[in-house]
Amino acid sequence: MRQLLLVLASMLTLSSLNTPTVTIAGTTPHLREMRLVQKLNCNNAQTQIAINECAKLSYQRADKKLNQVYQQLLPTLETSRKQKLIAAQVAWLKFRDINCEFERSRYDGGSIAPSIYSSCLENTTKLRTQQLQGYLKSDP
Repeated sequence: MRQLLLVLASMLTLSSLNTPTVTIAGTTPHLREMRLVQKLNCNNAQTQIAINECAKLSYQRADKKLNQVYQQLLPTLETSRKQKLIAAQVAWLKFRDINCEFERSRYDGGSIAPSIYSSCLENTTKLRTQQLQGYLKSDP
């Protein structure tokens, strides 16, 4: 009988420990949403999370610019050159992503890894954008 009481007491204790966890877990997404609603100050990011997010946003702006230039360049090319540019762009994207994964790998598991990856993507993308802009200027 004593063992039964100990088992029941243990179960009650364990179940009471789970209740706050469930309650806290239920409120966590709400707190995360509140953080996302707050405006990032990328000129003065204070936490690694903010730095990572700002680096990601900066890369996204660079990628948008690259896509704009690419879309401007495509219609100016004759069909055979257009196909070559498309193939080059596909190969370049693969290279960029793998190269940036390599750069990030030095920091795997670290909180800085996402910002290293995003910064690499941004810098490489800006270089490619300049290259495509050069093609725009030199092609009739």
